[in-house]
Order: sequence, then C-alpha cells, then structure tokens
Amino acid sequence: MVAASLSPLPDERICEQARLSRDARFDGLFFTAVTSTRIYCRPVCPAPPPKPQHVRYYASAAAAEAAGFRPCLRCRPELSPGNDAWRRGDHVIARTLKLMDGDELSVEAMAERVGLGARQLRRLFVERLGAPPISVHTTRRLLFAKQLLTETALPVTEVAHASGFRSLRRFNAAFAQANRMSPRELRRHPAKTDGDAITLRLGYRPPYDFAAMLTFLRTRALPGVETVDETSYARVFGHAEAPGWLRLDAWPGGEHALRLRLHCPQPAQMLPVVTTLRRMFDLDANPQSIGEALQASKLLKPLWRKRPGLRLPGGWDGFEIAVRAILGQQVSVAAARTLATRIVQRYGTSVANAPLPGLERLFPAPEALADADLGTLGLTSARAATVRGVARALLDGRIDFRHEQPLETFIERWVALPGIGEWTAHYMAMRALSHPDAFPAADLILRRAAAGGGPALGARALTELADAWRPWRAYAVMHLWRGASDAAATTTKVV
Repeated sequence: MVAASLSPLPDERICEQARLSRDARFDGLFFTAVTSTRIYCRPVCPAPPPKPQHVRYYASAAAAEAAGFRPCLRCRPELSPGNDAWRRGDHVIARTLKLMDGDELSVEAMAERVGLGARQLRRLFVERLGAPPISVHTTRRLLFAKQLLTETALPVTEVAHASGFRSLRRFNAAFAQANRMSPRELRRHPAKTDGDAITLRLGYRPPYDFAAMLTFLRTRALPGVETVDETSYARVFGHAEAPGWLRLDAWPGGEHALRLRLHCPQPAQMLPVVTTLRRMFDLDANPQSIGEALQASKLLKPLWRKRPGLRLPGGWDGFEIAVRAILGQQVSVAAARTLATRIVQRYGTSVANAPLPGLERLFPAPEALADADLGTLGLTSARAATVRGVARALLDGRIDFRHEQPLETFIERWVALPGIGEWTAHYMAMRALSHPDAFPAADLILRRAAAGGGPALGARALTELADAWRPWRAYAVMHLWRGASDAAATTTKVV
C-alpha cells in the first residue's frame, strides 16, 4: 500500500483508518484505487474493503484516472466534495481550480491569469494533484456528466453540453476512455423526471450547519428574487423570457448532501449554476482544516466547538452583493434589505410566468443602475453615487469579481473607487468571492466580539490578532458574528 505520486496526501495511516471506518470527513481529500479491480473509490465507499496490498491512494480523481483506474459505480466519486488546496497553502492551485469553474481557457491562459508560466503550472499540478491541469479539468467535467447520466433523464446530447463539451463525439470518446463504457451503457435505467426540473445531490464534508446558513441568508433575502424558509433556499435566475429556477434543501435520510431541484433552460449553464451553489453554500470546505487553525485561539475555540459546522455564506452574483454591501455600510441588515428591495422593485426585470411563488424578478444588472435615480428610493446622495460608480466601473472593466484573483489585488482595486472602504471591500470578498481569508477588521460588532467583554479593539489591533487565524479569517468572522448574535439573544431573553 503506497501513496502513488508526489501529491500531498494525509498520512498513510490516516488514509487507511479513514478508508476502513468510512470517515466522511475525508471524503474528497483522497481517493482509494484498487489494483485488482482497476476501480477507484471515495473513502466512504460501502463496498467490502479490499486487501491493503491492493490499495493505492491518490490526491485527486484525475490522478487515479491518469493511472488507469475508472470511477466506482457504487460510491460514485462524482459526489465527493472539492479539493483541500487552501489548507495546504496551494493558493495557485486553488485559484486555477476556480478558473476551471468559469470560461473555457487554455493552460497557457490559466497560467497567465495566476502569474506563472504554462510549464511551471503543469509541473505544480502534477506534484500537488497527480495530474496536469487539462486532465484535472476534463475529469471534473466527466464526473459531472456521470452524475447527470445517473441522476437525471436528460438526453445524452444535453448532458454533453451541460458538462462543458461542445462536441458530442469528443464527449463520447472521453467518457468511454475514463469509464470503460459509453454514456448510453451507463444509463441503463434513466431517472424519473420531476416535471421540468432535475434533482441532483450536492455533497459536503460533515459537520455542516445548513440551518445556520439558511438563517444568515433568510435575514438578507430579497423578495421577488429569492425565498428562504426554515428548510430551503429558492431563487429565479437567467433570462427574463425563459427564466431558470432552483430550490435547495437537505437530502432526505441524513445523507451528507443537499438536494438541488433545478430547472435550467440552457444546458450549458447547468455546470456554472451548480458551481455557483457549491461556492455560495460553501460545500467544499474542510471543517477539520479550519478547526485546527481556529481552535488554537482561546477566543475562537469555544465558538468553534459550539458550531463546528458553521460555513461561509456566499452570494449568487457579485454585483448584487456589492450593492447590498454599499447599502449596509452604515445601516442595519434590515434597513439595507429594505433599500435593496426597493431597487429590485424599481429596476429589476420581471420574469415571464413566475416559476415559483414569490419568484418573479431578476436583480438589476449594472447597466440598469449606472445612471439610475436612486435618491427617490431613500438612498443618501453619497450612497447612490457609489452604487452608480460601481456599476460604471464594472461595465468599463476597472473592477470585476474574478474568483481566481488574489485577495490583495481585489481589495486594492475596489478601495480605489469613491465610497468603497476596507470594510466594504473585504465584505464583498467574503460574500462575492467566498475568499476564506477576507477580514473586515473595521466592523464594530467584530471588534467588540474580539475584545471578550472589554472595550472594542481597534481595527489595527484586531488585524494583528487575526494574523494567527490565516488563511481562515473569514470563518473566524462568521463565528464571532454568530457568537455576538447568540449572546444578544440570550440577553434579550433574560431581560
């Protein structure tokens, strides 16, 4: 039993223990390949464990496939959560993987975007993930296709387009090479349809506090655009003439997954939608890695132990989060939500035939707000000017929400705009980029919570204190905010 490649893996003894105990906390952090069957599995595979001498460990599904193994049909590697690159400090790897979630780019283009040469990027991927970038990218798309073939009744042609293949012939060939069978052979029994929607599993590593995620999103939900209740999140998206819709709730039966019901009129947008939801609901986080860093702090340790499944709530759209952040600069969450709702009702686009109750509008695009008269909606002149300025800056390319950009670059570009300070820029990085190390140190509630009952810390003192929490400072923010909220609720009940 050996680790197959130079890729950083958990200690071999840990891998063995996790495999034998089917520990879901390690799902997606490594894959187990069996030489006698030429199949690779997740650590949680329910099949009888193979003999140790037949086991090989790989850091990624792409590495296992590159070594000639095919994905297990029982545990289904396509359902495993994402990589653990941030924990290992592989920021270049993490940023490149985010690039793969967007537009189709060559290795050369991806390397340029992350500031490396193409050869250097290939070498780094082989060392860290056991396969070059193109193999990792192709494997990710093929695993998504395998999920669609298994869980939906979509035609094979639509599955090919949904998983990012422009050519059906190329898709069939790549799928057959990776799975040792054609797409049609895999789909022996098509899944039942749910009207015009499909249903997909979105897996995560436990623990995961879905209720806390919904609570955070519910207090900020925009009427008409999204609905959040005690058990689910729903949203309308896409084009007003043919809108898509989605609903996300817990998978029945206690499985470590969320259930996505999705209607997506354009198959090519299906993978970006799923990718956005995985980021928005932080489904690829590794609680063990985050906990190791935060529990070293006396301040954060009790908060982490109380809520180890707390995650980082992202946002659906960068511009939407930017507008919300600007509105909330000096008012309460409720007041900011009221202002944002007015903007949606005045400038948002009505969708044809509202797909679900309460979902009838799309959040306005930057074009709609670049010259909007926002003062009549209750915004101060300064805040209205900031919203218009951000809309224009996005349109002319001075700023953007590319997820692969370094945090420092994002902050520097945004604070250069009038009306955007450090707090707003870091808040946007937390919610729009889902950056794990974003840290709005100027936040008053945060500075009070970090003081442990004493006078609020200064932003500089808090930043120095939080240096030990890197690269997970955004998670520290969520725990401090939630701790302050719990304390306030307790005080209110006592009074």
